[in-house]
Amino acid sequence: MEAKSVLLPTREKKATLVDLLDRVLEKGLVIQADIIISVAGIPLIGVNLRAALAGMETMLKYGLMREWDARTRQWEREHIYKREPALLPEEKVLLRMYGAHWYSKGIYRAWRPGHLYLTDKRLFLFRREPGEMLFETRFEGIKGLAIKRETRFTGVERDMIYLVCNASTSSARRPDRLAYLYAERPGKLVAAIEERMQALGLPLDTSPLIPPLDPEVDRLLGQEEITADGKMWHRVPPAGILGETWRPGWLYLSGEHLLWWCTEERKALFDVPLTEITGARIETMDLGGLIKERLILCLSYRNSRGEQNALFAGDNLAEWQAALSRFIEEMETCPQCSHPAPVRQLLEEGCPACGWTSPRQRQLQVAI
Repeated sequence: MEAKSVLLPTREKKATLVDLLDRVLEKGLVIQADIIISVAGIPLIGVNLRAALAGMETMLKYGLMREWDARTRQWEREHIYKREPALLPEEKVLLRMYGAHWYSKGIYRAWRPGHLYLTDKRLFLFRREPGEMLFETRFEGIKGLAIKRETRFTGVERDMIYLVCNASTSSARRPDRLAYLYAERPGKLVAAIEERMQALGLPLDTSPLIPPLDPEVDRLLGQEEITADGKMWHRVPPAGILGETWRPGWLYLSGEHLLWWCTEERKALFDVPLTEITGARIETMDLGGLIKERLILCLSYRNSRGEQNALFAGDNLAEWQAALSRFIEEMETCPQCSHPAPVRQLLEEGCPACGWTSPRQRQLQVAI
């Protein structure tokens, strides 16, 4: 008898959920199962399962669900115009494209996709299913406009649009609030807005000040002077049903704290006194998936649970490591009030919080 090859299951340690979904959607998955449920050796329930799971492109390639796909597309073509947004009297659409708006209110913070409409009177983002106006501002409410190229964690660069809107006409209902937008063709949308604003004789600041410092961050840091800040990704520890995830945010280094502000949740998810940071090093880590290897800033710090590590990814990692290492080497706590301060300041000037002075400094003062 000829030996037959047996397919044995294998485990790819570097495979991620993204790789699995990509394989299922591209290649497809066929499930065939016969299940019999018995009680005391008597068969009671039988299950005969035949299922195919794949992306629609793969399904159509193998002749599956073609009639259903054709009917669905026909129905969408017939009803697409019935879900268009209601326009104002004598309003004309000048430009339309796919886009998204960053929504942040209460506990709900997320990108809300839809279609951006630029008319002769306003700019708005409309979602068809379910029908809802996600963002809206008239041209009279636009005070500033800027387009910035930002790098995603995967390395992909995108042009993002920032609108400065005043309170009277902005749907945000807050004075001089920034509207954060993504557009399929950002350059064309920005040029069309500038052209319309000029035609209406309205002033437009094309280089508005977009401070990275959030008002809430300003409140958290108080009077502390910020010595360094920059965009940085941080690996957030598991929370609830979510595992470890890389999130975008902004890293701030002050005279007393290292604080990372999550731009998605609008809150600080990492805040450690500089006196508790014990090390800063740069390592190359394999993050798996499409990202593969990447330089990571690894911080060691102490808290109530003992020695901990925090990972950050972004630009200028060497400068961040140098700045943090300098603080780690030079910072010390006051022996009287435990206030953190540079070693040289404690020895030569005393503690800025309680006025403590070193014995050497007191001897010098007495001698003088």
